[in-house]
Amino acid sequence: MPPRILQTSAEPAALLPARFQAWFAARGWSPRPHQLALLEKAREDASALLIAPTGAGKTLAGFLPTLVELSTEVAERKAGAKQSLVSTGRSVQRAGGLHTLYISPLKALAVDIARNLERPIAEMALPIKVETRTGDTPVSRRQRQRRYPPDVLLTTPEQLALLLSSDDAPFLFSSLKRIVLDELHALVTSKRGDLLSLGLARLWRLAPQMRAIGLSATVAEPDQLARFLVPQLGGQERAADIVIAGGAAPPEVEMLDTRERLPWAGHSARHALPEIYELIKANKTTLVFVNTRSQAEMLFQNLWSMNDDGLAIALHHGSLDVAQRRKVEDAMSAGRLRGVVCTSSLDLGVDWGDVDLVVNIGAPKGSSRLMQRIGRANHRLDEASRAVLVPANRFEVLECRVAIDAIAENAQDTPPLRTGGLDVLAQHVLGCACGEPFLSDELYAEIRTAAPYADLSRQDFDDVVDFVASGGYALKTYERFARIKQDKEGRWRVANPKVRQSYRMNVGTIVEDDMLKVRLVRSRGGASGSTGVIARGGRLLGEIEEAFIEGLSPGDTFVFSGEVVRYETLVEDQVYVSRAHDKDPKVPSYMGGKFPLSTYLAERVRRLLDDGRAWGGLPEQVRDWLSLQKDVSQVPAVRELLVESFPRANKHYLVCYPFEGRLAHQTLGMLLTRRLERARARPLGFVANEYAVVIWGLGDLSFMIRDDRIDLNALFDPDMLGDDLEAWLAESALMKRTFRNCAIISGLIARRHTGEEKTRRQVLFSTDLVYDVLRKHQADHVLLRAARADAATGLLDLRRLSDMLMRIHGRITHRELDHVSPLAVPVMLEIGRESVYGEAADELLAEAADELVKEAMG
Repeated sequence: MPPRILQTSAEPAALLPARFQAWFAARGWSPRPHQLALLEKAREDASALLIAPTGAGKTLAGFLPTLVELSTEVAERKAGAKQSLVSTGRSVQRAGGLHTLYISPLKALAVDIARNLERPIAEMALPIKVETRTGDTPVSRRQRQRRYPPDVLLTTPEQLALLLSSDDAPFLFSSLKRIVLDELHALVTSKRGDLLSLGLARLWRLAPQMRAIGLSATVAEPDQLARFLVPQLGGQERAADIVIAGGAAPPEVEMLDTRERLPWAGHSARHALPEIYELIKANKTTLVFVNTRSQAEMLFQNLWSMNDDGLAIALHHGSLDVAQRRKVEDAMSAGRLRGVVCTSSLDLGVDWGDVDLVVNIGAPKGSSRLMQRIGRANHRLDEASRAVLVPANRFEVLECRVAIDAIAENAQDTPPLRTGGLDVLAQHVLGCACGEPFLSDELYAEIRTAAPYADLSRQDFDDVVDFVASGGYALKTYERFARIKQDKEGRWRVANPKVRQSYRMNVGTIVEDDMLKVRLVRSRGGASGSTGVIARGGRLLGEIEEAFIEGLSPGDTFVFSGEVVRYETLVEDQVYVSRAHDKDPKVPSYMGGKFPLSTYLAERVRRLLDDGRAWGGLPEQVRDWLSLQKDVSQVPAVRELLVESFPRANKHYLVCYPFEGRLAHQTLGMLLTRRLERARARPLGFVANEYAVVIWGLGDLSFMIRDDRIDLNALFDPDMLGDDLEAWLAESALMKRTFRNCAIISGLIARRHTGEEKTRRQVLFSTDLVYDVLRKHQADHVLLRAARADAATGLLDLRRLSDMLMRIHGRITHRELDHVSPLAVPVMLEIGRESVYGEAADELLAEAADELVKEAMG
């Protein structure tokens, strides 16, 4: 286990040069112990992980070693370089080379950090050049950075991969002394973290003198995160030293106990709109977080319609045009906004000025994610961040309650370190070949120094190389899948220049739905529900998923960029809309932004339900709801699975309460339905939410269970993840979507080509065709293995479902009821709700809820 350094015993004078001490003193600051500890680690030539809350000065801590070193080194370096200028023909700046590389998960964060760094550099007159490199950086500047690198380069994982794939990467990185990885906890849980880890492995080979500094919020397993920062050698686990910042004031988090009637279901929190507005009104700047982009659009529209005080309220999410987002960010930094409705686009550590309250709409889904959001308020370590949680329904009250308790205990639920994806490895192998030819043995040894790939088998590695070289056994006859070839010395190199160009156009692991640009124009004529002649051009509002637009007809209205617009027409990749004033618009149903309920919070919710004494901390409306459930049926026990069955409106229903999140529940519902079909229970369908699954059909499920025609222990047996799962996956669209993402990431299917981009239909056709070929002729193909691994933790959440089935095996309690139970009402209201949008959805939901609540209360 790596040593933990809570603070350093060294005095600031021993670690900070005089000009740095003067700079701190001029601002009335003192360097914090964890900042000095990182300086001490740098002097010891050690890599380090800093665990610190928001407001602790993580960024300055990460860069202090670089600024201190360069403040003394750069002047000497450049002075010496002048003597060799004539003989080398190089510029003075070039002689020093790149000293520090900073990696950020967000382009905006890299730009913001660069701006913040320039201030101390300018005020101390340090001879240090800092530049950013993102997808928005002009090509001319990117080319110059490779020839004449700055002292400090701030970039993203994707840009690092591109730099490493160039033939001058050894020249560029040979002088690299340090890499700073910001928001590391957010990077390592995704395939972007896999790509970054492989980049680190290459950097350790190109610059063995390089040391790493990781900056992270509090995480559940810091030891695992520390492994990411140092090369893993010879099968032995190694980890960076860990520095833990102390002294943070505990956050003040409360749950809104609404004066209104708390809904039994739904996610809009419309009941609390007046109270949310009053919170914004009572504070200087409030961030209002929601979990999806569509929720953000709806909430912003509702708040704006009631904004009689003319408060400056803005909208921020990832699909808005970048210029619009920057306007909002600048206004926030300048303190001109009273409220911002936002998604996870503002979760990470950009300093947005004096935010004094965070409001989280809906359930937080995870305590660590909630802590990250709360940290947006009060970027000062010694002052408490303030947050209010606004549950949208009664189940979310339970989730909010246990999240608040977890935060009070400083309990974390960040996921463990990933096992590296084979599709990402395939992309990296191709990138290595683009840079310089490689030998398989050498590259295998290099890749295993990356923590996510430390246990990579030689067979898996060889299969990946074979896949990049030929497409695999089943695709060998197709020349276009042969992207690398072996020379006489056994080195692998790119097959042709087009392969190198395709790699550079498609690098990265983020696969999103095809997006269309949304432009606001003025409609010339045209009746309601139809379109007139459209003036081309128009102001760019942002981007929206193609699949959503395909479901619209001209004249339909929806909320986008904070206003109600009417869909006019689609021309190529441009969606033309005009302003509308409908009261009941459709709302964009974005793919991005939904989070699953964390395993940790799910466990705490089950414990809360099982402990009647703990109900005293819940709002009266929720206590009454649970007491009614206890009278009608029973409340789920922490280690058991409650299954209810009851008739309603000529159908029969079976409801179970696993509390394992929507993804796992959807998979469970599909597998249970298949089993019930074999039992001749005539199921008609199922729906799932974060907490429960309901299946309905024509067969009398209560009678069949009572008559032992359905054995619940057999129905929920873990063996459903065997043949039943394989049979379903063979026809599952979800599995095809998972495979499609792997095919794109691995480079088998290129989305972008010179002068064109494949349409969604072309990609669907290509990947679906390859999927069918591989399933038929090479079932163990590396991409199918990658897709199955993704399915285990992604869209199907098989690993979590498997753990649940093992937990409840032999512990199933059945309650046969004559009507719906109070706990079943929320999931019953999900039936038939998918196609209803906006205020109409709330009204229909309220009507259905009233009817079901009456039944539940007998």
